[in-house]
Amino acid sequence: MASRKETASRALGLIDLTNLNDDCTAEDIDALCAQAKTPFGNVAAICIWPRFVAQARGILGADSAIRIATVVNFPSGEGDERSVMHETKDAVADGADEIDLVMPYRALAAGDEARARSMIATIRAATEGVALLKVIIEAGELGSTALVEKASEIALEEGADFIKTSTGKVAVNATAESAGIMLSVLREFGDAKRGFKPAGGIRTVEEAAQYLALADQIMGKEWASAKTFRFGASSLLKDVLAALSGETAAAPGSGY
Repeated sequence: MASRKETASRALGLIDLTNLNDDCTAEDIDALCAQAKTPFGNVAAICIWPRFVAQARGILGADSAIRIATVVNFPSGEGDERSVMHETKDAVADGADEIDLVMPYRALAAGDEARARSMIATIRAATEGVALLKVIIEAGELGSTALVEKASEIALEEGADFIKTSTGKVAVNATAESAGIMLSVLREFGDAKRGFKPAGGIRTVEEAAQYLALADQIMGKEWASAKTFRFGASSLLKDVLAALSGETAAAPGSGY
């Protein structure tokens, strides 16, 4: 079993350091960009509201190894497809490297599979060759294993580079159960280049270890890298840095 420090070292470069707070400010984005660079290495990406993408690109620079992710159709998943397409194109033009799209999960749950497929296909077309596409299925709201499986399959079939558990804005976000289901769908899909992102509520190194262990078990020990696995988190970094500094644990965080 990996030590706390070893797990922290592995997790650091897999974090999408997130600020999707409703009251996020430009000053918060300055701070987030600074936090993304640590004495032990960088996080994989920052994940922010679209309105801050251009600012973050200006801070990080054109060739930064730290990627900029943003969210569209967020958090409700109920936006107009054409509007979401334009939101996506604007975000890419502002410098976004990755688009985290909320699938129309309520429509899917109500039996409208076509709407879910169409939204993902449209945003896939808008991001093809220019940005990574992560599709948020909102597993905690879908509830049933069958729906989580179906949403994951649809996202992958329509071209998602990653499937992501949650927005972090609902009562139930990432769980080991939903992660196991989604990783199993990934394995059955058969494309090891596609990725998985648990998001919302992952705050400690020990919690991160559970998801990494699932990925190792289901996808193989060499699979999880920044190209295939991300943690969507706002407070995980604090505990990761505490572990890498030799501290027992960071003070409990709150948020995404």
